[in-house]
Amino acid sequence: MMDRSVRTIYFNGWSGFGVSAVLRSIAKVLPSVIIAPEICFDRTIYIDCSEWKSERAMQRLIAEELKLDHSVISILDKEDEEDDFSGVDESSRNRIDSVGLMIHQTLRGSKFLMIFLNGSDVEFDVGAFGPPFARFGDNMMIWAFKRRFLTMNYRCSEIADKLRYTHTLVYIHPAIIELLTSSEFQAILHEEVAAIVARSPCILDIDPTMVADCCLYQLFLHCNFHTFQWVAHASSYWMCDGIIQEERARDISVALHGQLNWECDAPLVDGVLRKFMKHMEPHFLILQEDDVYEEGPYCWISVISRNMKLHGLQTIPAATSSFFLTFDVSDYPPPLPSVLFEHSNNLGVLVLCFCAFSFAAPPFLKNHRLRFLGLDHCIDDQFGDREDPTEWASLYSLWVLDLRYTDWNEILSEEKMDLMTNIKELNIEGTRCWQYTADLQGRLPNLQRLRIIKPTCRWETSRDVDNSFMDKTRIEVLDLSGNTEMKVMPTSLSKASGLRVLVLDGCDGVENIAGPGGLPPSIESFSFDGHGPAFEWTPSIELPLKDSRPSTVAETNNRDIKISKISLAGCKRLENLFLRGLPNLVELDLSGTSIKILDFETMVVQVSRLKRLFLIGCEHLRAINFPGKSDFEGNLNLELLYIDTRSGTWCHPSTIEEVNSSQLQVNAIITDARLVRSLHPLIYYGMMNSPKDVCFNIQITSSHVSVGPLEPEAPSSDTIGHTEEESLHQLVPVHRYSDESSMIGDASSPRQPFPPPPMKLDRHVEIADGSHFVENELDKFRGLGGLMDLYAESLHVHDVSVRAIVPLPFWGNELRHICVERCSKVDTVFQTTPDGLEELETLWVSHLLMACWICSKGYHFTGGSFRSLQHLHVRSCPNLQFVLPVWFPSFPSLETLHIIHCSDLKHIFTLDNEYPEEMDVQGVLFPKLITIHLHGLPNLQQICDFKMVAPSVKTIVIRGCWNLRHPLPVVATGDMEIEKDVCVEAEAGHHPDQLIQEETAPCIRPQVVNSTPFFQRDMGPGWMVVLLWLLLLHAFGFFVCSRG
Repeated sequence: MMDRSVRTIYFNGWSGFGVSAVLRSIAKVLPSVIIAPEICFDRTIYIDCSEWKSERAMQRLIAEELKLDHSVISILDKEDEEDDFSGVDESSRNRIDSVGLMIHQTLRGSKFLMIFLNGSDVEFDVGAFGPPFARFGDNMMIWAFKRRFLTMNYRCSEIADKLRYTHTLVYIHPAIIELLTSSEFQAILHEEVAAIVARSPCILDIDPTMVADCCLYQLFLHCNFHTFQWVAHASSYWMCDGIIQEERARDISVALHGQLNWECDAPLVDGVLRKFMKHMEPHFLILQEDDVYEEGPYCWISVISRNMKLHGLQTIPAATSSFFLTFDVSDYPPPLPSVLFEHSNNLGVLVLCFCAFSFAAPPFLKNHRLRFLGLDHCIDDQFGDREDPTEWASLYSLWVLDLRYTDWNEILSEEKMDLMTNIKELNIEGTRCWQYTADLQGRLPNLQRLRIIKPTCRWETSRDVDNSFMDKTRIEVLDLSGNTEMKVMPTSLSKASGLRVLVLDGCDGVENIAGPGGLPPSIESFSFDGHGPAFEWTPSIELPLKDSRPSTVAETNNRDIKISKISLAGCKRLENLFLRGLPNLVELDLSGTSIKILDFETMVVQVSRLKRLFLIGCEHLRAINFPGKSDFEGNLNLELLYIDTRSGTWCHPSTIEEVNSSQLQVNAIITDARLVRSLHPLIYYGMMNSPKDVCFNIQITSSHVSVGPLEPEAPSSDTIGHTEEESLHQLVPVHRYSDESSMIGDASSPRQPFPPPPMKLDRHVEIADGSHFVENELDKFRGLGGLMDLYAESLHVHDVSVRAIVPLPFWGNELRHICVERCSKVDTVFQTTPDGLEELETLWVSHLLMACWICSKGYHFTGGSFRSLQHLHVRSCPNLQFVLPVWFPSFPSLETLHIIHCSDLKHIFTLDNEYPEEMDVQGVLFPKLITIHLHGLPNLQQICDFKMVAPSVKTIVIRGCWNLRHPLPVVATGDMEIEKDVCVEAEAGHHPDQLIQEETAPCIRPQVVNSTPFFQRDMGPGWMVVLLWLLLLHAFGFFVCSRG
C-alpha cells in the first residue's frame, strides 16, 4: 500500500473465503489506527454491492455513503422512474453523469480509501462513477468480486483474466486455508456473518452466534448433498433442528436463507470440514466411503454408505439433532438397523434416502421431538416388524413431511393425517396426484405450504375436490406442478385467503383458470410453465428459479396443453408472473393486480395465440415490454388490449364488446402519459402489418367523470351531423356550455352558431383532467408525441395545464379532427412549422384563456397544411390575436367558419412572415366557404388582412363585431343571406366577378366589461327615439338583409 504506483488492489482471501471479513475489518479499524502517512486517509468509503443490481444502484450506494444532498438521490429516483416507464431492465440501468460529477466534487481535494465488494462479474472503472482515481494519485481502492454467496473455490486464475484496471492481485494459496486452526476458521466465519447481518436490516437484532451456526449447517449440507435438492430445505432445518428458536423463527429463517448461500468447490470444502468438524462448536460428523465411525456428542451427522453397516454406526447419539442417511446403492436398498433410533430422543431433522424400513412400524416411531421427516425413494421392508402400533408419537410434533417417490400409504391415511395437527409443510412428489387434496379437507389446520407434484400414477376414482380448501386459510404456497390429468381448479381455492404463491407448471389438462370465485386476492406470485415442472422448488415465498426450470425440448410440442384462458383479476398483490409455452392461451386477464412491468420476453413468452389482454385497474403498471419485431410477428398476435390504470376502476371483460373485428384494437385509460411509450411499438408493428385493421382509443386522465366507457366508434362520416351532435353528450358535459347556449340560441336551430365537438374516430387520443407528464411526453417520438404525430386520426385535449398541444416538429398527417378546450395555460395549439395536418378536416377550439393564436407564425416548408380543413370553430379565447397564419394561396376545403366570444381578436387569418408574392395581388381563395358565424368579437377589424376570394358564401351571421369595417370580400355566385346587427350596413348589386367590399356606417359601440357588452353613449336630444329603436331590435332578434 505504500507503493504510490499501486492504487487499486484486488483481494481474494482464502480461496474466496473471508473476503468480506477482512475488507470490512479494514474499513472499521483503519481510521482509528496511527500508521505510516502513506496509508493515512481523510475518509474511508465502504461500498457493499454484493447483492448486485446495476451500475446505477452502485452509484446510489456511493452517494448514500457520502451522505450527499437529497437532491442527488432525487435525480436517481427520477431516472429510475423514467426507466420503469421505458421498460429498461433494472440490471441494464447505467450510471448518471450529473450524479458522478457531484460525487467527484465532494471527494475532490480529499485523500480517501474505497473498499468495494463487487457482486457483478465485471470489473469497473470506478472513476467513471465519480470518485477521482489517478494512477499516481493519493486515493486507493481495495476490492473483490463478492456476491451474496459465501465462497470457497479455486478460481484465482479465472479472476486474474478479468482484471483490467487493477494494479495488484493479492491472494492466499488454497493450501493455506487448510493450515488454519479451527478457532481461526470460526473467527473468520463470524466476521463473514457480521458482514451479512450488517447489510440485512431485517436481521440486525439477531444473535450473530446463531447466524454463524446457520452458516456452518449449510456448509455441512453442501458437503453431503452436492445437488440443490435437499440443501434447499436449509431454512426449515434451522427451525426444526432448534438452531433458530425465536418467536419470529419462520421470518428469520426465510430472511437468512436469502443471505446465507455457499458457492463451493466440493473437494476444497470437503477437506476443510473434515479437518475442523471434530473441533468446532457445534460438533458434526460426515461419514463417507472408507470412514470409520468414532463415538462423540455429534449434533449433526451425515452418512453416505454402500452397506448396512453404516461405517460402524449402530445407534444415533442422544445429542444428535439432525441425521442424514443415504444408501448409495443401485439395487434393493438394505433395511435400517433396528436399534438405530433407540437413543435419538433429541432428533429434530431426519432425512432418509434410498432406505428400506417397515411402513407399518417405522423405527423412528417414538421420537417425540421429530419435526422434519424427509424420505426419498424409500421402500417398505416386507420382512420387518408388521405390528401397527396404536400411537405414532412422532406425528404430533411433526412440522414438515417431505415424501419423494416414496409410496407410504399408512402415513398419508386420513387416520394419520388427523394426528398431524402441527404440520406446516407437506410435500409429496412422484406418488399422489392433486385429488389427494380431498383427503386434507378438515385436516392439517396449520398447513402453510402444500406441494403435490409430478404424480406417476392416476387416481383410481374421481374425487370431489371442490371443497378441499374451504378451511385452508393459512396456506401460503400451493404447488400442483405436473398434474397433467387435472382439468379444473377447485372452486374453494378462493377461500384460501392467505395463499401467496400458486404454481401450476406442467398442468396440461387445465383449460380455464377463471370462473366464479376465481383465485384469492392474496396471491403474490403465479407460474404456469408449459415446458413442465421445475427440477427443484424454492423454500421461500418465491417462484422456481430460472436455472431450475426445464429448457425447451422437442417433446414439448407433442403435448396437448389445453389452457385457453387465465384470469388473475382481483389478485391485488400479484407482482411476479411466469407464463411460458402455452400455445392455446387466448385470453389473459391481469386486472386489479400490482404488476409493475409486464415483460413479454421474460414473464409471458411463447403465447403465440394470445388474442385478448386485460389490465383494468392496474394502477401500478409502468411498462409493457412487447417482443422485438422479429419475435413479435411469430409469438404475439394480440387483437384486443384493454388498459385502465386509474385507481378504483373495475370492469369485467364479459361486459366489453368487440365491435370491430379488427386485427388490433387498443383501448387504454392511463393516468401517466409515459405509459404510451409501451403502446407505441405495439401500434407500430400493427400498422406495419395492416394499417386498416388497427384502431385505438387512448385516454390520458385520472378522472372518473369526464371520461366515458371505452367503446369503439362506428366509422366516421365526412360531415358534421346529428351523430356528432350526440357525441357531445359523451365527450363534453352539456352543463359546461349552458351559458353559451343561452346566448346563442337553441342548439338544434338550423343556424346554430357553434356546433358540438367532433366525434372520435377509429384511432383516437384524448388528454384530460388529472393526466401526468403530458408536456414532457409530447416530444417523445416513441411515445405520446409520435403516436399523435404518426397514427392518430382524432385528438381531444381538455382541462389540462400544458402550454402547447402538439410537439415540434409535428406532421399529424393522419389527424382529421382536433378538439382543444379549457386548457388555461395553452398559449398556442400548434407551434411553428406545422408542415403536416394535410388531412385535418375539423379544428374545434374553445376556452383557451391564455392563447394568443391557434397556430403561431414561422417558416413553413410546404403548402399542403390545412388543405383538407372543412370546419374551423373557435370560441371563448379572450386573448386571441389571430387564428391562423396563411402562407399558401388557398383553403380549398373550408366550408364553415365559427368564431365567437374572442374579445381581443383583430384578424382571423393573417399573412405569415413569409409567403408567395403573388398572394398580394391574387389574394387567398376560399372556394368552398359557405357559412360564416362571427359573434362577440368587439375588436375584430377584418376577417383577413389580405384579399379574400370566397365565391360560394351563402350565409353570414355577424353579432357584436363593433369594429368590423370590411367584414367580407365576396365574389357572389348566387343568393346570399346576411344577418347582421345595427353596426353593419351592406352594399349589394355588385357584379359576381368583382370583389365586393361591405362598408359599415358609424354606429353605437359597446364597452366590454368581463366579455359582456353594454351600451354607454351620450345620446343627445333624440335619445328616446334611439333607445326605443334599439329595444325593438333587441326584442325581434337579428335584422336580416337580403341581397339580389
